[in-house]
Amino acid sequence: MNRRARRWRAALVAAAALVGYLCVWPVPVQPVAWRAPEDLGHWGPHATNQALAGLRHIDLGGERGPEHVAFGPDGRLYVAVAGGKVLRMAADGSGREVFADTGGRVLGFDFDAAGRLIAADAYRGLLSIAPDGQATVLADAFAGEPIRFADAVVVADDGRIYFSDASTRFAPADWGGAFEASVLDLLEQSATGRVFEFDPSSRALRVVARGLSFANGVALTADQRALLVVETGQYRVWRIDREARALDVREASTQAFALFDNLPGYPDNLMRGLDGRIWLGLTKPRSGLVDAMAPYPFLRRMTLRLPRVLWPVPPAYGHVMAFNEEGHVLADLQDPVGAYPDTTAATETRDRLYIQSLHAGTLGWLPND
Repeated sequence: MNRRARRWRAALVAAAALVGYLCVWPVPVQPVAWRAPEDLGHWGPHATNQALAGLRHIDLGGERGPEHVAFGPDGRLYVAVAGGKVLRMAADGSGREVFADTGGRVLGFDFDAAGRLIAADAYRGLLSIAPDGQATVLADAFAGEPIRFADAVVVADDGRIYFSDASTRFAPADWGGAFEASVLDLLEQSATGRVFEFDPSSRALRVVARGLSFANGVALTADQRALLVVETGQYRVWRIDREARALDVREASTQAFALFDNLPGYPDNLMRGLDGRIWLGLTKPRSGLVDAMAPYPFLRRMTLRLPRVLWPVPPAYGHVMAFNEEGHVLADLQDPVGAYPDTTAATETRDRLYIQSLHAGTLGWLPND
């Protein structure tokens, strides 16, 4: 065999090996075929703008990822960051200190009537953190299975706690973090996300809703009769009867309807603001490639066999919006450059609008004029 023939043979063997790898190498996902709605892009109430481009910044002392931000009953600002810490500071960022360290990753929190911080920790489940910073697990399993991805939480006036479990398939503790686990779940589209109710008086835990493609932000309506629930993987926000029991959102029901559908990005967290406003963050814009692969499970499996830098993760794009309970968009703030990445929601006061982020190294804010 001459030299040229040997080179061709070697190239063919290498090509065959590559094809075999892309086709059959094991991956953790079992993708489900679905059809993404046509992406209408940034238009109408979501028309492209730069209202989020002029953010001011509060230093976090080297911490990253102010995923959830809220004022506590003591009037101080609490900020959940990567690595399990919850920071506490004044409204302008001064007097910053570590309030608690769960050792996990708090993605959402609220306060109960006793002033305890109720946290959805992606690694540890539903936690109660006392004013001295000591954490107690309220719920970390259901029906004999672990709660793998506690994500967002809200406390009702009657004390009952509602929180999302984004995925029963991919735990951040097992897959390198919340972002990595979320990418796997969104590519798979197995819709295993749930919303739970926890009753502190009886410690009873029940499923309110299920069948959600990455259950994310949770908020209560003003009358507290319904929950607003983000379904990230379907670009959707649901309104669900608070008393629903194991309701499957994929089946028609009088207890649930989509308040928003076909959003122009991946919706994340929900925060009640002022004057009836509810703030929603869109952590990244839609991906035409991801939507195009929706009907083709094989292509999504093959995607995960590529180096991570080639995964179809959309580019950074800052985007938060405010709406009311009737589903009307009241404000829409964007930064197409994405200088402040992965915007998850906004926390509104009379003076400031704080912008939450999964990965930013500062806490962004705008004057609330």
